[in-house]
Amino acid sequence: MPRPIRKILEVLDGKTVSPPPIWLMRQAGRYLPEYRKVRAEAGGFLDLCYNPDFAVEVTLQPIRRYGFDAAILFSDILVIPDALKRNVRFVQGEGPQMDPIDPEGIDNLQVEGALDHIAPVIETVRRLRAELPQETTLLGFCGAPWTVATYMIAGHGTTDQAPARLFAYRYPEAFQKMLGVLTEMSAEYLIRQIDAGADAVQIFDSWAGVLGEDEFDAYAAKPVARMIEIIRSQRPQARIIAFAKGAGLNLKTYRQKTKADAIGLDWSVPLSVAADLQKEGPVQGNLDPMRVVAGGKSLDDGIDAILDKLGHGPLIFNLGHGITPEADPEHVTQLVARVRGDGR
Repeated sequence: MPRPIRKILEVLDGKTVSPPPIWLMRQAGRYLPEYRKVRAEAGGFLDLCYNPDFAVEVTLQPIRRYGFDAAILFSDILVIPDALKRNVRFVQGEGPQMDPIDPEGIDNLQVEGALDHIAPVIETVRRLRAELPQETTLLGFCGAPWTVATYMIAGHGTTDQAPARLFAYRYPEAFQKMLGVLTEMSAEYLIRQIDAGADAVQIFDSWAGVLGEDEFDAYAAKPVARMIEIIRSQRPQARIIAFAKGAGLNLKTYRQKTKADAIGLDWSVPLSVAADLQKEGPVQGNLDPMRVVAGGKSLDDGIDAILDKLGHGPLIFNLGHGITPEADPEHVTQLVARVRGDGR
């Protein structure tokens, strides 16, 4: 019996698939009532991430509901600093918090054996591959070194990541040392996910957009390029998506610098620019998540514009960032039908 085709892998190999395959960032999350039920049962957010029973369940929920072409591991980008014992916690109404790091703290990071802390996440990947439909791609992920570093330095999220930018200017050697630690750990983390059954992985650089040209090259592009180099040296077949949110014109050289198979695009990337980037290889994106909240004609119009401009090349249909908690699940049903041609 022939193995079912996983459409997203076809796109990552450079093929055009029509209609394009779909998955959505944060497709398992607070907009779904079934997720909120499990979240309440799990207790703390990290308890949910580290419990394979719960993590498998919430990862599968949007696949059951919508039949997306990919499931993405339910976890969080901050499991790496948690493994490094930075006292990560999630505070209701405030988001993630951790102990801010300083140059001395960077020197004292205990890296050896740290990834053993994330063994439950790898078990979740293993179980997911066994339970998912064979035609559904399983995506692993991690945060990019720059983005993870911003949280470790500030101890929380900020709007412009000024604490991390200032730290990098004041303590360049310590900052580069931390990027190096995060790069090596994150690459190994993704290799473990691939070995456990992930078909492809995505690297999220959610805060790439706050960087100037030189800083983007040094803090965002180079660490991701090094991660991909490490992964491919050990797992040559690895397929990798790199998503640098808000990178703007820096995206023009991002694929060449990182050697990613596909690049994710946020909603601020003009479709004319996206079409040019698609000439060089697969792209992923880039619907504004607010259109999913709005629904109706605005949602249809946004979908149609992307399909008309990018649907004739290698495209993974996605949002320009994650689904927001305010999204109506029925609007996601509308989205899936529209992309697949049922609603056009």
